[in-house]
Amino acid sequence: MIHFVGAGPGAGDLITVRGRRRIRKADVIIYAGSLVNPALLKEAKKDCRIYNSATMTLEEVLGVMKAAEAEGKTTVRLHTGDPSLYGAVREQMDILDEEGIAYDSCPGVSSFCGAAAALNLEYTLPQVSQSVIITRTEGRTAVPEKETIREFAAHQATMVLFLSTGLLEKLTRELIDGGYAPKTPAAIVYKATWPEEKKILCTIGTLEEMAQAHGITKTALIIVGEVLAPGYYEKSRLYDATFTTEYRKGKTHET
Repeated sequence: MIHFVGAGPGAGDLITVRGRRRIRKADVIIYAGSLVNPALLKEAKKDCRIYNSATMTLEEVLGVMKAAEAEGKTTVRLHTGDPSLYGAVREQMDILDEEGIAYDSCPGVSSFCGAAAALNLEYTLPQVSQSVIITRTEGRTAVPEKETIREFAAHQATMVLFLSTGLLEKLTRELIDGGYAPKTPAAIVYKATWPEEKKILCTIGTLEEMAQAHGITKTALIIVGEVLAPGYYEKSRLYDATFTTEYRKGKTHET
């Protein structure tokens, strides 16, 4: 059996209980190199075989899985954050399907959640933004034409950008060309939840400058949007005393 497990954003205690149990029971672990906190590997059994996928090809990763399956072993494929976001898991699962090898998935805490926690940020403020666009800047890997940064920028929603720290000049240009003002609030969160975490508040127009000033070239999330700006927002009606819900009858104002 193959278990795809989300390791969380970095902090060793931000893996799920289920994920930790999977690691402890694994006979083989294939983990995503420097992106996964090596402290998690200390949870493995002494005789567990551990492989670093950073030095492996897809074929080599699948070769290890197939060999372990033939031996009746349990394998954990340990991905950073949550495997469903930029995890390159589908290509592995498709081949396992072809081979008739059973697998399942254990979700993890994504780094976009870790970045929000680092900033004490709510991505969805009433009348400011009720949508979060999770995307990336086009680099060596293409993105669909309808999903360019410029197209998404027109929505003015909260945007969280993965895999874009090395392309900040291009990102800034596309955000502004798409409709964001250069003074729109932005943030750079480097290695969210890791001990070396850095969080930098800036604007779209100063993203590249601030990243250079702090020596950040990779392993960071970029967040863009008015939710980063202090100021007025409409409070949620959920806890308004006059708002009726399934569990509470709203009070009427007396005149």
